[in-house]
Amino acid sequence: MLFPTVNFGIFFILVFAAAWLLADKHNWRLILLTSASYVFYAFWDWRFCFLLFFSSVANWWFGELIYKSEANARQKLVAAAVTVDLVVLGFFKYYNFFLSSFNLTLEHLGARHDIPYLDLVLPVGISFFTFHAISYVVDIYRKKLDRPAPLLHMLLYISFFPQLVAGPIVRASHFLPQLEHPADPNDIRATRAYLLILGGMFKKVVVSSFLATSVVEPVFFDPGSFGARDLLLAVYGYALQIYCDFSAYTDIAIGVAALLGYRFPENFDQPYRAIGFRDFWRRWHISLSSWLRDYLYIPLGGNTGDWRRYKNLMITMLLGGLWHGAAWNFAIWGGIHGGLLVVEHRFLGEHWTESATLWVKALGTFITFQLVCLTWIFFRAVDLHHALSFIGGFSRLSAASTLAAPFTLILISVLLAAQFLPTDRMAILERYAIRMPPIAQGAVAGALMIAIFSIGPTGIAPFIYFQF
Repeated sequence: MLFPTVNFGIFFILVFAAAWLLADKHNWRLILLTSASYVFYAFWDWRFCFLLFFSSVANWWFGELIYKSEANARQKLVAAAVTVDLVVLGFFKYYNFFLSSFNLTLEHLGARHDIPYLDLVLPVGISFFTFHAISYVVDIYRKKLDRPAPLLHMLLYISFFPQLVAGPIVRASHFLPQLEHPADPNDIRATRAYLLILGGMFKKVVVSSFLATSVVEPVFFDPGSFGARDLLLAVYGYALQIYCDFSAYTDIAIGVAALLGYRFPENFDQPYRAIGFRDFWRRWHISLSSWLRDYLYIPLGGNTGDWRRYKNLMITMLLGGLWHGAAWNFAIWGGIHGGLLVVEHRFLGEHWTESATLWVKALGTFITFQLVCLTWIFFRAVDLHHALSFIGGFSRLSAASTLAAPFTLILISVLLAAQFLPTDRMAILERYAIRMPPIAQGAVAGALMIAIFSIGPTGIAPFIYFQF
């Protein structure tokens, strides 16, 4: 069930109405939201609801054991819980990848012995709800949660439909305390939620869809048929497509959760204005980058010594790349980001941007964006061979552009310029919109929604991050 569809609109209206009718019956409200979340997930494949339930119950059980155990047993229990989570994730997502690599290694060694592949269907959102599950047991272990969650709360935390299939990654210590008390309708910033949902719908239905169909998909499908200018246009187009697509999903998720009375963390902060790669990862997919920092990088040793820091950065980014997909091009994408982070730490230091002049900052932003776009080629290409073929196409400098239509160039320019709008732009819009009476707000929101779907193409492609 996709957000920008009539099915989801009907689903959410029913859930929204029923949830607030049960505002005074807290447990029944949580039961309703959990049931609705499983219905939402069943639209993808009802069989994986059992996997979702298993993940929830298993990690709830481990949380109970970790909380009640002595200190010397707690570490072993959290290691066991994380192992179970990673084994489930690894089986569905990485079994065939590791098997193909193993078979290829045997072939190079002259000992060819093909182990049969399994026809596995990747459960949608498995990477996200696995990270949620790990967050719960680790937060119990670190005592960031005062006590284990009731089973009902755990079932809702793992399955909550706004963030279930593509994030943001909401930590247990952030979300579970919100379930301890009934949601207060007076605390809802409805105007902000409407703005987030409308903005997300526009970015997905109009902008992302246009960039995908007019530039990105034709070029990445057959890069050999295009010259350097069209290849560059497609790379910039994809950088903006994936930003609009993914930030659209998380904006809608944050808005939908807010209307139900729950707060999600911000996930994007104008990433293409970043000065350096440390700054980029503070702005891009913030819930993932901060999760990797706190649950992987720091446990590996963090910043304890330069060379250990560089090793930990590389491990974290390589695993972060593989988290996105079971293919070597994702590992290379993560590895390049890790290498550039190491270079930045080694030669520029921790606080180089604070003393940099305006021109140095501008140059740093320009170079960072170009390098980020280069890495997007590996991320978007279907495999490593395709990515290298795409990069090789930049040698065709003399080929004329066939895709550089004026509207496309203007759209890309406007989207890049929007990365430098004031950081409080949403608060400014909210202040203006909130002056309107609630009925007028609803009428304007409805009209804008109709306009968005009128402008957008027929049929909406799944969000890019659904594959992860």
